[in-house]
Amino acid sequence: MRLLRRIHLYLGCFFSPLLIFYVASGWYQTFQTNRTKTLGEPDNWIARLTSVHVDQIFPSDRVESYSPLIFRWLVAAMSVALIATVILGIILAFRSLRKTWTVWIMLSLGVIVPIAALWLGMDR
Repeated sequence: MRLLRRIHLYLGCFFSPLLIFYVASGWYQTFQTNRTKTLGEPDNWIARLTSVHVDQIFPSDRVESYSPLIFRWLVAAMSVALIATVILGIILAFRSLRKTWTVWIMLSLGVIVPIAALWLGMDR
């Protein structure tokens, strides 16, 4: 149990800054529907950070070409670590609580609520 907590802690701390960045820029993209769509066009810092989220590059006038391969591998590692950390968190939740039915209810709601929100948002 201590090993699981330590792995959960280290993965969470290492990838937290990148996860916060992705959540914040994804949040911006969710509500900002009129954003630049082509590579190299961003004109302000928010649009440049959005370009990192979408294209895995940081646009600059001084750069002639981009290779997002290294950053893409970092994001892939972050994604795997996030999945592992979430699974570890769920395992820790089951092991930490006596009443595991509360964990099952919250997990179920975590699936049902987003599906319901998408379904309710559909035009019919």
